[in-house]
Amino acid sequence: MRLLHFADLHLGVEAYGGTDPASGLPSRLVDFLRCLDELVDCALSEGVDLVLFAGDAYKSREPSQTHQREFAKRLRRLIEGGIPVFLLIGNHDLPHAFARATSVEIFDTLGLERITVASKTGTYNIATRSGTLQIASLPWLRRSSLLSREDTRGLSLDEVSERLRQAALAQLRRHLDQLDPSLPAVLAAHISVRGARHGSEGRMMVNSEPDLLPSQLSHPALDYVALGHVHSHQEMASWPPAVYSGSLERLDFSDAGEEKGFCLVELDPGRTAGRRLAGYRFVPVAARRFVEVRVAIPPDDMNPTATVLSALASQDIEGAIVRLEIALSPGQSLRESEIRQALKAAHFVAGISREVRRERRPRLGEVSPERLAPAQALRAYLQARKVPSERAGKLLQYGDRILSEVAGTPELETGYTGHRTDEDD
Repeated sequence: MRLLHFADLHLGVEAYGGTDPASGLPSRLVDFLRCLDELVDCALSEGVDLVLFAGDAYKSREPSQTHQREFAKRLRRLIEGGIPVFLLIGNHDLPHAFARATSVEIFDTLGLERITVASKTGTYNIATRSGTLQIASLPWLRRSSLLSREDTRGLSLDEVSERLRQAALAQLRRHLDQLDPSLPAVLAAHISVRGARHGSEGRMMVNSEPDLLPSQLSHPALDYVALGHVHSHQEMASWPPAVYSGSLERLDFSDAGEEKGFCLVELDPGRTAGRRLAGYRFVPVAARRFVEVRVAIPPDDMNPTATVLSALASQDIEGAIVRLEIALSPGQSLRESEIRQALKAAHFVAGISREVRRERRPRLGEVSPERLAPAQALRAYLQARKVPSERAGKLLQYGDRILSEVAGTPELETGYTGHRTDEDD
């Protein structure tokens, strides 16, 4: 029995792009759909028995008709290929109000054969070509469905989160204990697991959201735990494996170093409960690359533009979303037209930022500079900079002359007692 596990599609994330000229759709939507097409192609070519989606189909709780249409097209390809689809509800799928429909509830309402929508904790028996699969579901925890107002009255956010966690665990445990040990069993959960490495979803999270320990997801009857919500692919427990497939496409620069894809899972129904996993593997997709280029221009660089161009040439920016950060010293300038020309191979330029490094001014001791005469200020400055005495003497002489010429008065006393020479002049 072969399963395909993926999560966190987030159709509708359209930052860092323009309009795709071929389709007229936002270019980033095209990126996300291309990754989804790779997944569907793999499911059909590999002949998987079920596609399990662990939540967050769209970016918005109220997706546009275009986003719904494009998602439905891919689901249709799967069910026409004889592959059942299991859709778990994630936090981005939930409506703002309790009585409103979830973003994927329409598929359940239509009663489409081979599509199951799991909006509550429970157990679902799914008929596949290789036999029946049990899926225990743990959708995103909704306080309104697990706790009453009386249960949370007077509690802090952390206390509410803890009570919600305990209520969900108690409900989940009841369903897990009722699993049929003669059938393969998988847990699908859209939840934060403590200790997970977070990616682009980190900015979407709140500190008080409930999380579970990896050990709280284990059960003797389970053969695999399919996780959603965290965008970085990782394994949270070894047996049964509790796996985040990660998001299918990169969302922003925090995903730059993350490989994106889905998991192919193989179960052997002939084995005993909890030992049916024959293996799983992560399958990467051709997600859009994010490249961040940082260039620090040396203070003595006479051609900073060439330095930036060299740094860009050393990076593979073709087709990538690129952000360029340049650190300059005062007085250095750039030929921006040449830099933008070098960035034309990028899919999208997310920004070119310049930071001008400011020299730290030496302190002149405890005396306010405004209270010093010009010659005294110059002497204090040279001392603060630890200029050698011989050179300091020469500079004070020159300063003496300049100040005298500006003021039209006899040379000011500098405190330098050396003798002038032809070399000084």
